[in-house]
Amino acid sequence: QVQLVESGGGLVQPGGSLRLSCAASGSIFSINAMGWYRQAPGKERELVAAITSTSGGSTNYADSVKGRFTISRDDAKNTVYLQMNSLKTEDTAVYYCIAHVVVRYTTTGRDFWGQGTQVTVSS
Repeated sequence: QVQLVESGGGLVQPGGSLRLSCAASGSIFSINAMGWYRQAPGKERELVAAITSTSGGSTNYADSVKGRFTISRDDAKNTVYLQMNSLKTEDTAVYYCIAHVVVRYTTTGRDFWGQGTQVTVSS
């Protein structure tokens, strides 16, 4: 029905930057909130950042990334981005995007997940 495809992960040195993208496609009527989670080895999946669909797109961030990461979206492309600056080794994780989608010809929304993209911060 709906597919989310992430891109932009990779290996970067501490202090560097990466930009993740997540494009949604398929039988989409509308997309409400979108966001990014991450999961490091041996740890639980945690919310990194989220953005709503209201005009201006209100955002919220995990305390650990505030001031370093910026989430944005392009509704014309059904895409959410995560700009990550001043990366630290502790940012190393698999990053997953999530979108709350109202599927075409339905009336209720549900969450869809991407397959994940690896981000490794290492010197």
